[in-house]
Amino acid sequence: MAQLLSPSEIEESLSKLSDWTLEGNKIKSTRKFKDFVEAINFVNKLVEPAESAGHHPDLEISYNKVTITLTTHDTGGLTTQDFQMAAKIAQIS
Repeated sequence: MAQLLSPSEIEESLSKLSDWTLEGNKIKSTRKFKDFVEAINFVNKLVEPAESAGHHPDLEISYNKVTITLTTHDTGGLTTQDFQMAAKIAQIS
């Protein structure tokens, strides 16, 4: 099982990511696209990295916006897995 990060480790990891915010024991980012089709295309690009890592984001789709939320459910908080996945997602356009 992954180990929970300390508040200082979370702050340090979050500082390396743009467009991600801390909300409780989760990190969250919202992406805006031209339309629904582009939003869904983005979501589809998340499948392979999430499956490869065995770490799946929570997704909320609202027309042209996709909100991605990461937390490690098994540990009840943030782990290095969340920040590694966020870094991968940040590279996807």
